[in-house]
Amino acid sequence: MDVLASQRARLSMIRLLCLVAVLVLACATPAAAHNVSAGADLRIAQTIAGTELTVVIKGTARVPGPLRIGVIAFQPVADLPVALEVRSVEDGRTVTGVTGAAAREPQYAQLRVERTGPHELKLRAGNEVAVVPFRVLVERGSGAEFLIYGGLFVTGLLLVGGLLTGALARRNTAMLLSGGAAVGVTVAVMVIVFEPMLPAGPPDGAAPVAETQAGGRPFAQGRVETAPARPAAGEEFTLRVHLTDGSTGRPVDDLAVHHEALAHVIVTSEDGRYFRHVHPLRTAPGRLEVRMRADRPGRYLAHAELEREDSGGQLITTRFSVGGDGAGDGSEASGAGDRDPAASQATGGESAAPPRLQPAAPVAGRPATIELDATGTVRPWLGMAGHLIVRSQDGALLGHVHEMGSSGTRLRFTFSFPEAGRYLAWAQYALADRIVTVPFTVDVKASETLR
Repeated sequence: MDVLASQRARLSMIRLLCLVAVLVLACATPAAAHNVSAGADLRIAQTIAGTELTVVIKGTARVPGPLRIGVIAFQPVADLPVALEVRSVEDGRTVTGVTGAAAREPQYAQLRVERTGPHELKLRAGNEVAVVPFRVLVERGSGAEFLIYGGLFVTGLLLVGGLLTGALARRNTAMLLSGGAAVGVTVAVMVIVFEPMLPAGPPDGAAPVAETQAGGRPFAQGRVETAPARPAAGEEFTLRVHLTDGSTGRPVDDLAVHHEALAHVIVTSEDGRYFRHVHPLRTAPGRLEVRMRADRPGRYLAHAELEREDSGGQLITTRFSVGGDGAGDGSEASGAGDRDPAASQATGGESAAPPRLQPAAPVAGRPATIELDATGTVRPWLGMAGHLIVRSQDGALLGHVHEMGSSGTRLRFTFSFPEAGRYLAWAQYALADRIVTVPFTVDVKASETLR
């Protein structure tokens, strides 16, 4: 009878182990199309109050709990207070604070949030206001941890029970309890081994996974306009980007933060002597806008780079005219156009050596390396050490690539010019207190195989 009971106990233990393995695998959460990590900082560039700022929303570990928000300045600012207002979209609860724009490490304002989920940060600097959507995310308690600690706890109880029943000479019961303890240890070990292989579930506060058609969401339909419709040289105007969903007609308000911005807007004059790389403010669902000035009359081009969630990157292009007689003070002009690259000057006052190209005369369709020496210690801007923006002379093409990760003050970029002709280019990097822009031109030869 003791042998039969022992066999039955072993069989029961095997069945229980199989059931536990099935449950562990069945409880695994499928991977979402866009995994969101809790605890990570969110950084969003904003061109506001005539300067370039990056807002940093620190990840929070618990809710209710503190939420720290700071602002980094990438251009000189003088006593620029930034008013902050965080509102929960779900219950409307609002908290406010004030911080300043610091050049190196941000000065954080500490606010308190009461719940996870969608929030809006209203950022006010000068007489401009941006409304930045974000989510408060907190890691959920892991089901794997429950199985591990639960299995060990049950094991301890069963071992104690087995020892007690063994001492009372109840061998069959003691064997069953010992088998159960072995099952508990096995469950804990299995979870420890297999848990890293299982996909992580979404954090608390993450957006629900929406079902989308094959291929993801369509591109946003974009319309770019200026207010006034014909700006005057030297006077402030607003460049607006309107985004709608072509299938529903609703405003597109699901832009992904890419390279630390909701959108990157490049504005250049047709001759390339005016250049601005700015990051518009979200002022309403589906509407981005930025204030700027053009220093001389003429034709201008605006290229807006953006990315819709579960869609992909897209480029929206428009042209507009600036009227008037004046040439302003030229403070925002960056020379390119017909200038010789050796004569280029970096914005910020210091002379810049011309970039070096390899090969010296790039060939269409083949990678070329552009290398230049920074005039000081480079710090990351938009998540990168440097940016290279290239525009064909007619404005039909705009390219934007990033520094290759060189060490020290030497910056290297790689770009493949698609066709022969003249290109206008601007290399950008950030120093301690300003963004430096180095303009130059590149003449590209046709490939021998295409002649």
